[in-house]
Amino acid sequence: MGCALTQSVWRDTAPPLDPFEPLPGDVSYDVAIVGAGFTGLWTAYYLSEADPTRRIVVLEAEEVGFGASGRNGGWCSALFPASHSTLAKAAGHDDAVAQHAAMAGSVDEVGRVCASQGIAADFAKGGTLALVRSAAQETRARAEVEESTDVRWLGADEARAVLAAADVRGATYTPDCAAIHPLKLVRGLARRVAERGVRIHERTRVTAIEPGRVLTERGTVRADVVVRATEGYTPTLTGHRRVVAPIYSLIVATEPLSEELWSRIGLARRETFTDHRHLIIYGQRTADDRLVFGGRGAPYHFGSRIRPSYDEEPRVFAGLRTTLLDLLPQLDGVRFTHSWGGCLGVPRDWFASVGLDPATGLGWAGGYVGDGVSTTNLAGRTLRDLITGQSSDLTALPWVGHRSRAWEPEPLRWLGINAGLRAMTWADREEQVSGRPSLVARALAPLLGG
Repeated sequence: MGCALTQSVWRDTAPPLDPFEPLPGDVSYDVAIVGAGFTGLWTAYYLSEADPTRRIVVLEAEEVGFGASGRNGGWCSALFPASHSTLAKAAGHDDAVAQHAAMAGSVDEVGRVCASQGIAADFAKGGTLALVRSAAQETRARAEVEESTDVRWLGADEARAVLAAADVRGATYTPDCAAIHPLKLVRGLARRVAERGVRIHERTRVTAIEPGRVLTERGTVRADVVVRATEGYTPTLTGHRRVVAPIYSLIVATEPLSEELWSRIGLARRETFTDHRHLIIYGQRTADDRLVFGGRGAPYHFGSRIRPSYDEEPRVFAGLRTTLLDLLPQLDGVRFTHSWGGCLGVPRDWFASVGLDPATGLGWAGGYVGDGVSTTNLAGRTLRDLITGQSSDLTALPWVGHRSRAWEPEPLRWLGINAGLRAMTWADREEQVSGRPSLVARALAPLLGG
């Protein structure tokens, strides 16, 4: 039952990508993008499409897709970290609706690009099933259905017909999500932008971003526009320690399961799945019939430190396996073959943003709180319009130009974030005992994008 490997199943199942050379020294470009994950590569993709003459470089400290873009759970969803009510309060109801519509459209846009560019990313738009397994969860789920136009309620039998989980009272379902192989997608994007003449330099660690230039350990890159696309690794840049907090999410994966077992589990259309607990979990059926399952629960590390050793939390991996077996007892005896993790970027107000300061030429996108596979696509198209000076429906969305306040200095940051993570666990336990929506969760909702 234990996991034999501590690297992602995506790395074991993605076609290799020829390495890109490090930065050769001081150079000049029109646009310099820091980070070769989804945000950086989508920006390069759409910008090179809009203006093939524009000289673009992408700088990566490790290798393409090294961060969250190549390690996530493979959900390409319409989820946005700030809630509809938060968006509506900040910008109005119509703008909140427009943001959600743009997110839903981004799911289809990722699928369109995969099909048109021949990127075999195992894209399957089966939607998301969010199980309801307690009375408290049902209260939240039914409220979500009432507030949404594209989320519908499924009764217990209908929910179990999609995913035969234990103790199911019902579920919510939205069609706006696709399961993907994230590393296949990010490597496929890298190939396409390189074919268009975009320069990608791996093993080129950026130390600072300034107006008109990027400082790296291998030389200085001068550019009219500099885009920060570093997500959870943003605190490693000079002057950016408190911009986002790097929070770890961990994942396990099973061996390929038999058709007979899948007939007893479900997910026939490769629907993604979760439930309505407070401590986030997420799962999908992969194209090669594995079950990939992840969740939060790993601690935040003092000073926003990021270390390879933080990808491994045996306690959390064990908890994920236990949670999955509680959901799906059919998996008893199945071998878990992979376990891995990585950090995602959380802004202080849980409000993702994208923008460009025309006075300095500094652009950015991030703060996705783990919902970045489709949001990065929207960011790339939005940055294209901002950089080319084109006003559009995208540049009018409420997340454009949003500025989150900085996280508190340490030790307040460490105390607050880890207390919040523990509180979500307490909230779930509270609901198991009381059968009512958690008072702890309600109190913390304003601090968590609610």
